[in-house]
Formats: sequence, structure tokens, C-alpha cells
Amino acid sequence: MRFERANGTTYREMEIALPRELDAGQRIELVREFVRQEIGDRHAYQWATHNPQAADGGEQPHAHLMFSERQCDGIERDPEQYFRRYNAKHPERGGARKGYGPHAGQTLTAAERKTDLMALRGRWEAACNAHLERAGLAERIDMRSHAERQTGQAPERKQLPSAWRGEGRAQVIEFRTARAEVAQAAVELRRVVPDAGAEVLSLEAERQRRQQAQEQQRGLEGLIQRMRAEVGEKALAEAEALRQQLAQERERREREREAQRERLAAELRQEQEQRRIERMSAAELRVEIERQRPAPLAELVERAPAVIEAAQAARVLVGQAKAAQAREDQARREAREWREAHPLRAKAHDAGLVRSSYLDERAQVIEQAQEQYLEVAPQAMRAREATDWARNAAAVRIAQALEPAQERIRALEQRMATLEHAEREKQVQAQQERQAEGEARLLVRELRGMAALLSCRGHGWTEGGKKLQALHDPAVKEVRTLVEGLAALPQEAQRDYVAEKLVGRLAKDPANRLRLSEQMAQVKHGPEHDRDHGMSR
Repeated sequence: MRFERANGTTYREMEIALPRELDAGQRIELVREFVRQEIGDRHAYQWATHNPQAADGGEQPHAHLMFSERQCDGIERDPEQYFRRYNAKHPERGGARKGYGPHAGQTLTAAERKTDLMALRGRWEAACNAHLERAGLAERIDMRSHAERQTGQAPERKQLPSAWRGEGRAQVIEFRTARAEVAQAAVELRRVVPDAGAEVLSLEAERQRRQQAQEQQRGLEGLIQRMRAEVGEKALAEAEALRQQLAQERERREREREAQRERLAAELRQEQEQRRIERMSAAELRVEIERQRPAPLAELVERAPAVIEAAQAARVLVGQAKAAQAREDQARREAREWREAHPLRAKAHDAGLVRSSYLDERAQVIEQAQEQYLEVAPQAMRAREATDWARNAAAVRIAQALEPAQERIRALEQRMATLEHAEREKQVQAQQERQAEGEARLLVRELRGMAALLSCRGHGWTEGGKKLQALHDPAVKEVRTLVEGLAALPQEAQRDYVAEKLVGRLAKDPANRLRLSEQMAQVKHGPEHDRDHGMSR
């Protein structure tokens, strides 16, 4: 896909062998149902079936299922945005989230990945066998190994495509022919010697009898030697017992050390994970929570093998009941249409004068369909009840298994809430500090303006001027000190340096800012207030 990221996984593919016993339509229906079960509307997918010739000359039907791991979450995206990186905080701004299966988006161990694969193979086995049963076939598939089934057969090595090129194809066919001949020879042996086990047991009994006699003879000869070496043997036995005791003690200590190493390693991993979590910000922690959050319980319950098997069995029985009803309805409709088209023959049939084979066949179909429905309907009801029971049991089991993960998620969410609160307080404090610095800079700017007017003897700042008189008022002593100090500095760089220091001091002292602000207002308006007081007097 040209929109997927350069280092991203374009798609996943499953190559699935299909039963030879099903015809083409039945195979397509099997693949379609399995895709609906495993993929549904959660992923974009495409599949196709092939049917080349196998090595034995028969059919080799199989299907290729290709799907994107990106989940369809209902958010409208164009192709370019759809394949972007997932945004956990704002999903609508990023691409679709990746993840497939019961543990979508989680990092799994090798054992967990093997368990998921075995569960997937089990779901395919259940679906395939259900379709074979529905088709009325006795054949079944089994995903277990020869060892698990105790068949006694050795597994055949996987044949790569390169093994079938050139002379390799003839070698593979020769090997399989030889294996078939060995199996046929075993059948012939069972035919010639029906009870080969009894024959072997008889020969074994004779061999044991002779061996026992020889051992008795050797025992008599060695009795004297053992009696002579009794003292030495006792010492050797004691030494051997001591050696075994020491070996057992070493093994016990080694097991204890190994258990301690594993415990320390687990504690170290837990400590490293805790330090990693503690270094995260609230946004990073939110992404981590989404990564660790398990799939919804309802989805995990529906993917449980017992639930899938029970639901599949219920669907098969419900389908058989519906098919029986459909056959009954169709037979009744055909009989009704025939009666409308042949009213006289229908009356003769009903009167028993001339029987209609067509109506008799429809009546037989109706009776068989009713019998089948009465037989299958209770089974379908019990299958539904079994499915509900399997869902409830799976929900309890999965909920218990997810409790540690949920507890871990709750702890992370609580820490995230604490971090968000601290970050909000830090933002408020930073805003207050910026506001205080702004007020301090405004005061210092006005002080520098007064100092500049005082230096250049501006309007009102000459001898006898109103501004200068207001500045010499004892009530504004602090403002006078600052203004005269700034005006006395000869260089602009010195005034800038002093102004910055003054800004830093005023930003940290709100009371001092308020006091200077009031004094500066008095300097600005002092003479006018004096004139107003004089007029009032």
C-alpha cells in the first residue's frame, strides 16, 4: 500500500488449506464464514481461493487471506491519514490503531504468541469441522500433532517450494511412496500375524526364562565373592550414600540460588518498569495506558474457543431448523400453486378418485420437514443455552484473569490524574509569575521614564515644577530614591542592568509592587490633588 509508513507492516497474510471433500461453493462459504468470524468489519481485508494439482494427482484447494492490522474505529479518514501513526489522545487526528486478535496492540511474550496461534488454529478446526458435518461428510480435521493424538507416526518435515523444483519433486514423491509402502507392509503383517503382540510376548517369556536360569547360575558363583567382599562393599555403600547426599545438597543449593536469581531479576524488571513509568509525563502515561489496556471483555468472551465452538454448534442446528421450515414452506407453496393451476385434478385427489403423485410428494416433503424440525428445534434451544452458559463461564474466567491488568491500569490512571493536576498547578503558577513580571516591567518602565524626564529637565521636572515637587514629598520616598538612582547612572547599559535586577525583585514581592504603584500614582497626580484641596478650602 503506497500510503503505509515506510517502516510499517503493510498487511498480514494467512494461507489456509481447505478440505478436498467440499465442493467449490461449500469451500467459499467456509472461508466467508471464517473471515466474518475472525476479521468481520474490524479490518480491511481481501481473500482468494486456489485449487492447483497436488503431488498425488488430486486437488489441493487452499485460500489466501490478506488483511490490514489497522482497526476500523468508525472515524472517517482519507487514505493518507488512515495509515498515519495512531494518536491515543486525539484519535480523530491520527491514523487508525494497529492490532489484531484478542490482545490487539499489546506486547506479547513468545509463550503468549504461541497460545494465540493455537487458539486461532482451534477456531479454524471448529469452523471447518462444522461445515464438513453440515455437508453430511464423515471426514474431520485435527489441529493436534501426531504425538498429542498418539498415532505413533513420525511428523513429515516441512517441504519448502525449493524442494519441489527440478529433481527435488521426484525425491519428495519417492519418499511419500516409500512411506505408503511401509504403512501397507504393516497392514500385511497384521493380516498374516493377527496377534503379533501375543507372539512377541511368548518369545519374550522364553527369553526371560533362559535369562533367569543364567542369572541364578551366575548368582551362585558370585555368592562366595560377595561374602568375601562384604566388608569392602559396606564401606563402598557408605561412601556412595555420602556422595549422593552431597550431590543432593549441591542440587538443592543450586535450585535455591536459581530461584533467588529469578526473584531478583523479576524485582529488577519491576523496578525498571516503575522508574520508566515515573519518568513519563501525563500525555506519555495516557499513551502507555492505552497500550496496556486489554480488549473489551465482551470481545474476549466471543473469541474464547469454548464460546466459538458452542456458538458454531448452535448456528448449525439453527440453520438446520430454518432449512426444515423453508422446505416445508416451499412444499406448501408448490402444492398451493399446483392446486390453483389444476383445480379439477386437485378435487379428484382430495376425493380419493385419482391420486396426484405431485401432491403426494409435496405432502411427504412437508411431513419429513416437520419431523426434522421437531427433532432439531429442541437441540437448537439446548445449544443456545449451552452457548449462554459458555459465555457466562468465559466472562467469569476472563474477568478474573484480567483483574491484575485492570488493577495496574487503575493505578496508572490514578497517577496520570495526579500528574495532570500537578501540571495544571504548574501552569497556573507560571501564568501568575508571568503576570507578576509584566506588572513589574510596567512599573520599572514608568520609573525609567520619570528618571529620563528628571535627567533632561522635562516639563514639570524643573526647579519648582509640579512633578518635581510631588517627587520630593516624603510619602513617596521609595519612588524618589529609585528615580534619582536611575537618573544618576551615566550609561544606558547600567540603567538596563539595574532595571532588570529591579524587575526580578518586584516580581517576587507583590506588596512592594502595590506600594510603589500607589506612590507613583501620587507623583503623577499629587499637585492636582493639592490644588483641589486648596479650592475646597
